[in-house]
Amino acid sequence: MTSKVTYKGELRTTCEHIRSGDSFITDAPIDNNGLGEAFSPTDTVATGLASCILTMMGIKSRDLETDLTNATAEVTKHMASNPRRIAKLEIELSLPASASEKDRKILVHTANTCPVHFSLHPDIEKVINFNWVL
Repeated sequence: MTSKVTYKGELRTTCEHIRSGDSFITDAPIDNNGLGEAFSPTDTVATGLASCILTMMGIKSRDLETDLTNATAEVTKHMASNPRRIAKLEIELSLPASASEKDRKILVHTANTCPVHFSLHPDIEKVINFNWVL
């Protein structure tokens, strides 16, 4: 088992990672009858894409001997209705400008082939911008 999710009432869940014991809560968003006091389930999906991108780039950067420490991803999620779903994810990455052009190409390819990217429905538009500024 990977995780256990418990419904706590009031449109809130507690999500526990079995191996580590780490946990977080989710709330339904305000625009869907919730309190919006924590990540919504769809926020976790959007954030998961950014986290996967940075993790996979981090793995590849070790092979390339390029340090991605303090790289960031800003995530914007756009919802659609009928049915309610994630329509578009925008991710703005800020990455170290010290990476060579060759390494940048490899890292961009790595980002665009992360497991979460491939797991999301193809109808979800994914806009990923790579800013080499740090």
